[in-house]
Amino acid sequence: MAALMEFIPTAIPGCLEIRPRPRPDDRGVFVKIFHAPSFRAQGLEADFQEDFYSLSKKGVLRGLHFHLPPHDHAKLVTCVAGAALDAVVDLRQGSPTFGRHILVELGAESRRLLYIPRGLAHGFYALKDETLMLYKTTKPYSPDHDGGIRWDSASIPWPDRSPIVSPRDQGLPTLPQFKSPFSWTVQP
Repeated sequence: MAALMEFIPTAIPGCLEIRPRPRPDDRGVFVKIFHAPSFRAQGLEADFQEDFYSLSKKGVLRGLHFHLPPHDHAKLVTCVAGAALDAVVDLRQGSPTFGRHILVELGAESRRLLYIPRGLAHGFYALKDETLMLYKTTKPYSPDHDGGIRWDSASIPWPDRSPIVSPRDQGLPTLPQFKSPFSWTVQP
């Protein structure tokens, strides 16, 4: 049997782009976005506890968000309608990519997903109206452990210098101000 999905390492260790193998037929297409045995075979956390989605209009920027220990979590994200420029920033002290970011375009057409391990900040910019992002997290949301860094403090080349950003996200600390509690551990 062919692999259900392809796992592609990114420039940030532990962060993977995932390309499902769509199954088209005369009715349309069937896409499996999660398969626990495949994730575990890659050494990834696969015990997701919560799923949610966000709907954004073009020009909205959400992020850069994470959960603080002991409620930090891994996250799986995809865009099932519209398109988004997804960003991840490594906040793990001692990581060879600490403070660096990657960008991955997610969208309904590409059907790609992004696996984001603990200790990375995540955000995205909606490239189209009605951009629908799906998220899976390995721990439920905890308002007392919800954190973030400012969207414009990590040298990310966003497509818009004046995006639509929530007041909360505008008030987050910058990357240089943030004292990271996350530590790098060598990946298997």
